[in-house]
Amino acid sequence: MASSLWSACHERARCEELNLSEAYNGIDELMRVVMRIANQFEAWACAHVNFDETTDVWPYLLEDKFGATCIDAVGLTALASFGDRDCLRVAMRLQLPVILDDQLPVPVDVSAPNPEPNSPFRMYRIQTVRDSDDGDVVVYNFGSEPFDDEFSEPFFGLYGIYEDGIVEHIADRDTYLEALSLAKKIAPGIEFQSR
Repeated sequence: MASSLWSACHERARCEELNLSEAYNGIDELMRVVMRIANQFEAWACAHVNFDETTDVWPYLLEDKFGATCIDAVGLTALASFGDRDCLRVAMRLQLPVILDDQLPVPVDVSAPNPEPNSPFRMYRIQTVRDSDDGDVVVYNFGSEPFDDEFSEPFFGLYGIYEDGIVEHIADRDTYLEALSLAKKIAPGIEFQSR
């Protein structure tokens, strides 16, 4: 992981014509920053990523994508300030299966067939959304910035989906478990797949 970030730093610096030694008070300092980020992300991932749901081989994924993704998320000259929030940013950009946690704004988008045959809804969907500053409700997904001041904290919308694909909003809940509980009250026996 550190080698991926180290290589990405040099490649990006060459493209941007940036002197890394000047940007980080010497190459040794950049190396310390890179090692700290690699260790921090690995520890964070061990606590927050469901490795049973990953389809990639972890070391290969990190070697291939971590460095460039990290720089894209934080910026080449801001790596020294990399923190836990940035770990989530990188994990989302890598589309890692982050464990749902009420302390982290993790995107969710799950659907399940309706077990009730006489209902007009063929499926139900739980999806993270958030309010924008201009009052619109917008989808919060893995392409979104998790800590954007122009949006509210994410919450969970429950939707019914008709046979023709039209989606109807049913309710909003603060947590995934509350949205799931409501869905199970509306459609007993419903089973949502993992997000």
